Amino acid sequence: MADGWCTDTGESVYRSRDAVKNLRIRVRIQRVTSTAALSQHLHQQVLSQQERGVIELDTFSSQTRAASTTDEEELVVGWQEKFFSQYEVDLYQTESNCQTPLERQYHTDIIAMERSKRRQNQRIFSYTDFDRFSKWEEQAQSLLIPAQSTPTFLAERMANVRHRRQERRPVESNVPKSRLITWEPSEEFIKNSHIINTPVQTMYIMGDLGPSGKLGLKENENVLCTIKADGNGVITIKPDFNNNRGAYRLETQGEKREVWRLYLENASSDIHAEEKEREQRMYRDLYTRHKDYLNSLVGQDFEMPPPGILRLIVNGEIVSAQGYEYDNLYVNFFLDLPNNWSSVPFHSLSGVTQTCRTRSVEKEDVAFFSYPFSFETFFHKEDESDGSLPQWPVLYFKVLSLDFWQRYRTEGYGFLVIPSTPGHHQVTCHTWRPLQSGTVAELRRFFIGGAPELEDISYVRVPGTFKGERLSRLGFRTQTTGSVTFTVNCIQHARAFIDASTLKKRRQTVLDQLGGHSQQGSVHNVLEAFQRARKRMQEARETLPRDLINTSAQLNSESSA
Repeated sequence: MADGWCTDTGESVYRSRDAVKNLRIRVRIQRVTSTAALSQHLHQQVLSQQERGVIELDTFSSQTRAASTTDEEELVVGWQEKFFSQYEVDLYQTESNCQTPLERQYHTDIIAMERSKRRQNQRIFSYTDFDRFSKWEEQAQSLLIPAQSTPTFLAERMANVRHRRQERRPVESNVPKSRLITWEPSEEFIKNSHIINTPVQTMYIMGDLGPSGKLGLKENENVLCTIKADGNGVITIKPDFNNNRGAYRLETQGEKREVWRLYLENASSDIHAEEKEREQRMYRDLYTRHKDYLNSLVGQDFEMPPPGILRLIVNGEIVSAQGYEYDNLYVNFFLDLPNNWSSVPFHSLSGVTQTCRTRSVEKEDVAFFSYPFSFETFFHKEDESDGSLPQWPVLYFKVLSLDFWQRYRTEGYGFLVIPSTPGHHQVTCHTWRPLQSGTVAELRRFFIGGAPELEDISYVRVPGTFKGERLSRLGFRTQTTGSVTFTVNCIQHARAFIDASTLKKRRQTVLDQLGGHSQQGSVHNVLEAFQRARKRMQEARETLPRDLINTSAQLNSESSA
């Protein structure tokens, strides 16, 4: 009989835009005993043999139906709908036992229910969010299954916290500074200080699994289903609906240890087509109003830089570094702005990543940083008559490593020229480090951490302070090390980009040179087009007959003479 049981008693979380008051759950419990199984088996045989008139078991059938009413019960429970247990009926029937307004209301409801004799439940009842049912009762009378696991330390501690509606406690304005931190909090202090940000309403569907003639005992009450809902439309149900799975197994405590089947089904009615259309129209109106409200906050005017200024926004990421000699790598970087470039005041143009250990990826030691950086710069050329090509910002970086004694070693220097075209770019920059000949230098680098360093990191390219015509590095020894991978997203913003008349004119200003495609890119494109045309001309020339080529050469020489 253990076949077909559903052992997954965990909670499930649902999200609904509909009001939680429309939630309906159909609960059915059925006793599973040897007597019930035998009665059901014999009842099926009676039904099959009644057509042949073999036996008459009317008395047995009536007894079976009477037993099935106490061994099986089905009830549809709505959200925060109160169904009284036999214990509550016996308790609240006496008016002297009712002290609170809620209990007096229960007394009135029970008296009216007894007079009308319309009680729908016997074993299944409910505790609403207003009833006195605490967490320790739920933990003590929880759903029992044979494979019950031991609760964890966190579950035991959280079981002592009441997940009820958030109480609005007055906040004391004058808090003594000497008691800002409670170093030894008590258990009561932890309970009272545990505040839930989102108010949650809780409801319990219970079951009285006692014998037929002994209903109304507190020790026979068991939690069948726990439902929690908050103001954001999140509904938590434990255990979940059966959904064509097997029944949940409930096992009572005591001498008999009876077994019950539990079935949970979502009995909420579907929304009508008219109501659904009205709700969708209401949501569309709400979203439209919210969009208009956000537009009113943002405004209609798009932020534009002043005329003659190019705004360059760089959002990048130091992805990884690979191919270096030692572990525990980190990268130190800064952005160098050439002439006519400026940045936002108080905006940092440098940074350092976290220290990262390497891992082996395809026989290569790679350190994944995933370190983001962002720069915002502006270009404004004062002398428009200067026809020189503008220079772009350069990102200089240095890769270092830490040893066991927290001493650093220089692993490599490199640079990255910010791309002149907007969009997404992934660039891998190779690095090198100064090399000092001799074994002593390598021993010093391994044990002490000292190594030759560049006094000016811009020396890896052309230093900004260099004013000569030729930069000589004769005699400077270096060693190629690893590489660093960057991901760069560039945004160019200028008023000239949206001016249609400007795009039709001859590009003369610096903004036109930097817009869309830079002048460097335009020159490169022209050279590539020239090379392609020259290659096609050479291929066409090779396909011509040799005598025709000689004749044309003679004609050219005679005409020139």
